[in-house]
Amino acid sequence: MKINCKKQEGFTLLEILLVVAAIAILAGIVIVAINPSKQLADTRNAQRRANVNTILNAVYQYALDNSGTLPASIPTSSTCSTTATNEVCVTDGTCTSLVDLSVITASETYLTSIPTDPTGSTTNGAGYHIAKSSNGRVTVCAPDAEQSATISVTR
Repeated sequence: MKINCKKQEGFTLLEILLVVAAIAILAGIVIVAINPSKQLADTRNAQRRANVNTILNAVYQYALDNSGTLPASIPTSSTCSTTATNEVCVTDGTCTSLVDLSVITASETYLTSIPTDPTGSTTNGAGYHIAKSSNGRVTVCAPDAEQSATISVTR
């Protein structure tokens, strides 16, 4: 009498569970190492730096074209970010209690529109502040910068 024993092919449930657990552990390590929230915050801060420079460049281009005269709406202040009335108004927004820089967006000569904070959490304010010193130096800053970053440019 001959016994026919077939060898079963495939994986056992235990083997499959061990592989899934190992993949889950490796995925967890990779996600922690990459730290997506930090990467996203760094990206938003990079956009803020670019926007601060864009606003300041437009203000100074306006001044160059107007015999060195800065836009009259820029407040004189020793601090940029702590004064709420230093916030720049967005293009076509209601600029009550905000800095109206519509002279640099008029006819799209210097800017087509005022850049806004990447979080988009503002309504009429752009999320950027501007001030000039008593000596006429202009500072543009981003008070909502993440990860304790200080984003401010003075010229």
